[in-house]
Amino acid sequence: MKDIYSWKKGFLSCICNIYSNGKEIGTLKDKAFSQTSEGEIMGDRYSFKTTGIFNQKTAIIDIQNNKIIGNITYNSWMTKATINLFDKIATFKYDNVWNTKWSVIDDQGNRINYAGYSTSGKIESSFKNDLLLLTGLFITNYYAQMSIAVMLIVFIPIWV
Repeated sequence: MKDIYSWKKGFLSCICNIYSNGKEIGTLKDKAFSQTSEGEIMGDRYSFKTTGIFNQKTAIIDIQNNKIIGNITYNSWMTKATINLFDKIATFKYDNVWNTKWSVIDDQGNRINYAGYSTSGKIESSFKNDLLLLTGLFITNYYAQMSIAVMLIVFIPIWV
């Protein structure tokens, strides 16, 4: 049986809301001009803190216990990531060239499928792992922000 979720984010908003059966179950909030995001799902709160410049990594922190519980490492093409969470490994990857479909697959083969654009989407999960579901949304949001930053770096010299 698959669990179905949806997510919505306002255009240019820093807040992404996650829903199950029309009821809000979580949020993901970016902090403007910061490399920190905070997420909450089913009452549990997490922080995603990114460090590094060229080889960035993100620490996943349980806010209640102030303890690092995992990390995310990114590939340089911004298409895949490895999630180490509670000593288990999961893989994030885009499933199409438009980056409108992506998935997170744990080391047991369990899969969370995402589909959406910049302001809304759908999530189907074959297993229950709220933090991994939230992490998949964080990664795609991180890659979207990095893509915008790269475009600005490339196009600002052309405009100037």
